[in-house]
Amino acid sequence: MTDVQSSPMTEAGGTTQTADGIFAELMTARGRADPYPTYRRLRETAPVFKSQIGAWVLTGYDDCRAVLRDARLGKDWEGFMVASGRSDWRGHVSLEYGATSLLFANPPEHTRLRGLVSKAFTPRRVDKLRSGMRETIHRLLDPLEENGGGDLLDALAFPLPVTVIGELLGVPPEVRHEFRKRIRASTATLELGVGTHELAEADAATIWMRESFAALLAEKRAHPCDDMLTAMIEAEDGGDSLSNEEIIGMGVLLFGVGFETTTNLIGNGMYALLSNPQQLKLLRDEPERMGDAIEELLRYDCSIQISGRAALEDVLFGDHLFAAGDSVLTILGAANRDPDRYRDPETLDITRQEIEPLSFGSGIHFCLGASLARAEGYEALRALLERFSTIELTETPVYRDQLGFRGLESLRIRCRR
Repeated sequence: MTDVQSSPMTEAGGTTQTADGIFAELMTARGRADPYPTYRRLRETAPVFKSQIGAWVLTGYDDCRAVLRDARLGKDWEGFMVASGRSDWRGHVSLEYGATSLLFANPPEHTRLRGLVSKAFTPRRVDKLRSGMRETIHRLLDPLEENGGGDLLDALAFPLPVTVIGELLGVPPEVRHEFRKRIRASTATLELGVGTHELAEADAATIWMRESFAALLAEKRAHPCDDMLTAMIEAEDGGDSLSNEEIIGMGVLLFGVGFETTTNLIGNGMYALLSNPQQLKLLRDEPERMGDAIEELLRYDCSIQISGRAALEDVLFGDHLFAAGDSVLTILGAANRDPDRYRDPETLDITRQEIEPLSFGSGIHFCLGASLARAEGYEALRALLERFSTIELTETPVYRDQLGFRGLESLRIRCRR
C-alpha cells in the first residue's frame, strides 16, 4: 500500500496533485455527477490515505471488503457526524435517530436487533411478494405503453419499490407516496456535509415518519395482519423482543432502504444498458443472462457509493495504523471498478463471471433487503425488455447532486411494443 505523502500524481499538464486534492473533487457538483474518473485517480495515487477531514479513505476492492468484514472496525455515528462537519448533531431529530439505528449499531446490540428482525424478514415473505411484484410492474408499464414513453423513474422505478416495501411492511397505499417524499428528504443526512436547509427538511421528515409508524404500529397491535410490522411485534428470541421504539425505527429504516436502493438500481441499470446498446441487444437475445446482468449493473453503477466504519481499537491495516476512533470511508463505487479485481472494470459486460459487488456492503452489516432489491431489479428489467421492442433515451439524464446515494433525477424514454 502506498502512503499519500509519497504519492503525488503528475497529470498531463504537469500539475501535481495529492490524494486529498483529488478527493476534494468529489465534494464538487461536477465530481459527484461522474465520480468514477476521480475514483480511478484516487486508487492510482493512494489506495489508502488519511484525508484532511480526518477520515481514512479506501478505494481498492480487497481493502474495502476487508474493512467491511473486520470486527475491529465497527460503526460510530458520532464520528461520522464529526467527519461530515456536523459536530452539532445533537438536537436534530434526524441526526439523533441515526445513533439508535440498526445501520449504526455494533455487537452485541446489532446482533440482537438483526436477529429479531430477521425472524420477520424471511425468504418466504420475500418469495410471497414476487408474483404480486410482476402484476404491479405490468400495471405500472401500461401508461408508458399508451403514451409511447415517459419518465421511467416516475412510471416504474419509484412506485414499484414503494408498493413492494409498503406491502411487505403493511403501510396503507394512501400514505406510501408521502413516505417516498419524506424518505428522500431524510436520506440527505447520510451525505457528507449536509446543508442547513436539507437538515431542517430531514428533521421534519423524520418526525412525520416516526409519528406515522407509531400510529400504524398501534393499529397493528389492535388488529394484527400478515405483514412485517405485525411479525416484528410478534418476533421473540429467548424471551427478548423489540420495543415499540425499535420497531418504529426499523420500519423507517426498512422503508427508506427498500425504496432508495431499488429505485436507483432500476434507474441506473436501465441507463447503463441504454448507453451500451450492444449489451442491451445481447440481453434481449439471451434473456437467461438477466441474473448475471443484475450483478454487473450493481457493480457498474451502484446505488450506495460509500460505507463508513470506525476503528474500535488500534488496527494495523497493511502499512497503516488506524488509531482507535479513526473514521474509515470505504468507497464502494471505486472498489467495484478496481482493475485488480475485475478485468476491464470501466466496461459494462453482462457476460462477466464471478461478480461479487460490494454494492450491498459486506460482513455483519450486509443489507437485509439485498435479495428483495435484486428480485425487483430482475423483474422490472425483464418486463421492460419483454414488453417493448424499442427503448430509447429522449434526453441525457442528470444524476442527483449526491455522492453517498447515486441515482438519476429522471430517465425519459421513448418505447414501443
